[in-house]
Amino acid sequence: MTGGRRRLLSTTAMGFALVATLSISACSASSADPAEPAAEQSAAAKVSVQPAAGAEDVSPVEPVTVKVPNGKINRVSLTNAEGKEVEGAPAKDGRSWRVTEPLGYGKTYTWSGTATSDSGERGKIAGSFRTVEPAQLISAELNVGDGKTYGIAMPIKVTFDADVTDKAAVEKALKVQTSNGTEGAWAWLDNRSAHWRPKEYWAPGTKVEVNANIYGVRFGEGAYGASDLSSEFTIGRAQIVRANTQTHRMKVIRDGKQVADYPASFGLETDPGRVTKSGIHVVMSKHTSYAMTNEEYGYRDYVVPWAVRISNNGEFIHGYAPSISAQGNSNVSHGCVNLAPDNAKIYHDGALIGDPVEIEGSDQQLSSADHDYYDWTLSWKQWQGKSAARG
Repeated sequence: MTGGRRRLLSTTAMGFALVATLSISACSASSADPAEPAAEQSAAAKVSVQPAAGAEDVSPVEPVTVKVPNGKINRVSLTNAEGKEVEGAPAKDGRSWRVTEPLGYGKTYTWSGTATSDSGERGKIAGSFRTVEPAQLISAELNVGDGKTYGIAMPIKVTFDADVTDKAAVEKALKVQTSNGTEGAWAWLDNRSAHWRPKEYWAPGTKVEVNANIYGVRFGEGAYGASDLSSEFTIGRAQIVRANTQTHRMKVIRDGKQVADYPASFGLETDPGRVTKSGIHVVMSKHTSYAMTNEEYGYRDYVVPWAVRISNNGEFIHGYAPSISAQGNSNVSHGCVNLAPDNAKIYHDGALIGDPVEIEGSDQQLSSADHDYYDWTLSWKQWQGKSAARG
């Protein structure tokens, strides 16, 4: 006659495994023959599941597995409260199985199935756990688009729709892969945005893939990432604008050769509120026409042609016929780089978002006060110091 014995060890702590040990006792020796040796006890299937049975607040992207180190899985399923099975895949040796899709937030999942030990003893796969219910879901967006081509100074920016408390955890979920091993780093420029830029300007033709794998990531204070996002883009030709407020010229260097040298007028230097900032600017957007407004200086919706934004402090390179007489000899603008309309169109048509615009000569420097993108005004050491995840 045989008897059964089951021992269940469990813990609600996240990340620990439930170990269910099943054993079947051997038949007792006959009382009529006390000298007959007892049959050897068979080995039960050792089933472990991760997360542990009864675990709470499980991240929906942490590893979810079943393992039977001394046997094989016969069948297994993980189902949600509605009975829908989660997708998974077995290992080639049949001793383990893992979930292959993200789980949902705030849901209970239940194991079922059986396993058989190497000695032929069967055991059950059972237990349940519950994923975390976020206090807040935080979404993100990228500044780069699939299939787009950008200039050699283009930073990658991930913008979140709420403040990020655990910046280190979030930064570790942000990945950049390049076709040529470009060296670069993430930096937090405020509580809602992380930027990645290369140590030096991008090499032309570099292919880039960025992945923000934030779903299931803890943002701190009960907040979690809402969904992943990604993008693939390419770096175009190498074009650099070099402009000098003292020589009143704007030169365009493309792939190492100067292709233009335009007379220009920069911001009026006698008024601190109108000075064109020195430093490496980045082309942010292009407009065939743009309505300029500066209430402090008394103009609103003044339309200019062929406007290329180079900072978020109101600086553009654009056409402006009224200042042609000053272009090449004096600075009269409100901070923008004024060109003759025909020259502005040529520059506008050849510019890429992400092109660097290197301005020198003025007594004011582009800085964090000018908002995006001041990335290139920081030294590499300063940039690395703004990472939350570097050891």
